[in-house]
Amino acid sequence: MKFIDLFCGIGGFRIAFEELGGECVFSADIDKYACTTYKDNFGDFPLRDITKVDENEIPNFDILCAGFPCQPFSIGGLRKGFEDIRGTLFFDIERILRAKKPKAFILENVKGLVNHEKGKTLEIILNKLGSKINGIINSEKHDDCLNYNVFYKVVNSKTFGVPQNRERIYIIGFENDINFKFPSANKSKLLSDIIDNTQEKNTITPILNYNIDFHLEKHKNLDTIKDLEYLLAYEVRKSRCTFRFDNLSPTLTAKMGTGGNNIPVLVNQKRRLTVEECLQIQGFPKGFKIKPNYHQSYKQIGNSVSVPVIRALAKEIYKFI
Repeated sequence: MKFIDLFCGIGGFRIAFEELGGECVFSADIDKYACTTYKDNFGDFPLRDITKVDENEIPNFDILCAGFPCQPFSIGGLRKGFEDIRGTLFFDIERILRAKKPKAFILENVKGLVNHEKGKTLEIILNKLGSKINGIINSEKHDDCLNYNVFYKVVNSKTFGVPQNRERIYIIGFENDINFKFPSANKSKLLSDIIDNTQEKNTITPILNYNIDFHLEKHKNLDTIKDLEYLLAYEVRKSRCTFRFDNLSPTLTAKMGTGGNNIPVLVNQKRRLTVEECLQIQGFPKGFKIKPNYHQSYKQIGNSVSVPVIRALAKEIYKFI
């Protein structure tokens, strides 16, 4: 089964689909650092601007994979939607689907897409893609609709063997009229399963440590959570700090690449999660290569997909094509 990997980042989609016997025939991303990581792991250097790629130059394929840029749709992002150039990248996906007519596609985006512009953005996407949506005939489809049979759902990575609370919307389409069902939750994994307790402790700055302690002392559940081995603090500021005390990681985001305050901190080890731990929190296999560039490494991981979720979805997609 041949697939293409658009907005490929560091290759989360590719890992999952290749594990199932898929062959990647084309990949693209404009982040040179992510492309370097991709090359180190897969041999391809996919640095290219998809807006400038002629769809006729793309080899024929069966499945289109795309975790298209999430910033315009993010709850915490710019919220510009299709007014922002990154929002219009969806239409490059549409352009390629229209020209190549693959058997199926899978798109990933942030949960914020569901309610962006009161649902209008998602409505535009679905009406461009599907003549049926979640098994129901789409009476609102566009005149130039691609007429795929489309299914979408918000899925939390924590229910698919990833120790991370990460909600993302997945939009899956088939050329055939089939009854696709999103896979049920499978095995769970906890933060304690992947933390490397041999890492050096007490490595955070005094000001970061002070801010965490300051907010922890004011927490309503102080007596319950203060001694938890895997208590996490994140988005630490002088004015606020968020704690996670359920043995799961918060959503890892690209903001981790903008500064240490955005990288989750193991409170009782007084250290940040390492790059290797963050890779495992996203479900990447041990041995995955990523160059030690402090800001870029964390950013790339935060921008990626959770590999076990893609693997579970890919298995279901393969049943119908």
